[in-house]
Amino acid sequence: MIVHASRSAEPYTPTAQTEEDVVTSPSRPHVRRNASPYLFGGEAAAVAQVLESGQYGHSDVTEEFERRVADFLGVPEVVAVVSGTAALHLALLAAGAGPGDEVIVPSMTFCATVQAILAAGAIPVFVDVAPATLCVTDQLVTDAVTERTRAVLPVLFGGRAIDFSRIRTELTARGVVIVEDAAHAFGSRHGVRKVGATGDLSCFSFGPIKNLTCGQGGAVIPRTPQEAETIRLLRTLGIRQSQADRIRSTNYSVDRIGQRYTMSALNAAIGLAQLSRFEEIEAARPQLWRTYRDALAGTDGVALVDLDIEHTVPFNCVVRVPNREAVFADMQARGIGVGVHYPPNHLQQAFAAWHRPLPVTEQVAEEIMSLPFHPAMTEQDVSHVVDALRKAVTR
Repeated sequence: MIVHASRSAEPYTPTAQTEEDVVTSPSRPHVRRNASPYLFGGEAAAVAQVLESGQYGHSDVTEEFERRVADFLGVPEVVAVVSGTAALHLALLAAGAGPGDEVIVPSMTFCATVQAILAAGAIPVFVDVAPATLCVTDQLVTDAVTERTRAVLPVLFGGRAIDFSRIRTELTARGVVIVEDAAHAFGSRHGVRKVGATGDLSCFSFGPIKNLTCGQGGAVIPRTPQEAETIRLLRTLGIRQSQADRIRSTNYSVDRIGQRYTMSALNAAIGLAQLSRFEEIEAARPQLWRTYRDALAGTDGVALVDLDIEHTVPFNCVVRVPNREAVFADMQARGIGVGVHYPPNHLQQAFAAWHRPLPVTEQVAEEIMSLPFHPAMTEQDVSHVVDALRKAVTR
């Protein structure tokens, strides 16, 4: 999801532009969007087939999607759910997080990450990030762990994997579970293993603009068969019997409190069509990021947030710029769809009770800007964006 930066109290008036400065929609429509779904063409037929079947809820199509994702990641099981937020909520519940427990989380993330912690009844403990990557580090996590810590929720910003190998044993010994927010990171790798296959409770989002879209959806990668069973029970309102079993019976049993978090067969059908051609996205997104990197080289005042591109299928392309509010307004006035990922959560009114000073986050939050980034873009689109950025930064 794209969250646009708030404007300053004093309105910004762009400098008068020449005709060559203006990026118009007819000539460069792709740069007007910060992000966009990318469809291969088979998605509509897949959805139509489900519509004709008359089975729109969780069905064998959903289960086929789970199996295919598990094969892709190289894991035993995948539990598909309605959204990435639902995945985080269920993973935290499966990890045992609840009232009075602390969950360590970077403030630099979409607010859904924090809402999932609160939905579990736990307490968010905001931590800072490394300025070069906008990700948490093992040292930042270690410094925040207390006797009340139940989980660490690292956010794989932009799709970059995070290495917790040096502190994993200590966290496990203290009963602290790693729940990865891998919403940006489908297809990325940690060394030779794909994100999701590292042994943590990993959560993906398959929302409209993610690397792989289901239209809407998410998934949890459980660590054990027992954990998978728990999450499946939680996603189906705590009902033990399958839908097929309930049809053949006059009764069913509700074993625990749960949610209606199942993935629709309609969404799973889109995901299956996407997954069958995901290798094209695996190639296109890194190449687009490299094109930006090369085009931005030597641009004074602009720093590209590092994604470890050799191991990452990037979700976005984020730069740090001086005087961001003015640059942001100038870029939008030129027809460039810039955005901001993300306004810090520890400064949000809804989360004020858990505020703590985070100097790096607060500094980079005033500088970050997301450039248009989606596979439909061309090298010429990137050139237009970078040319406009250079002009905006030097005004």
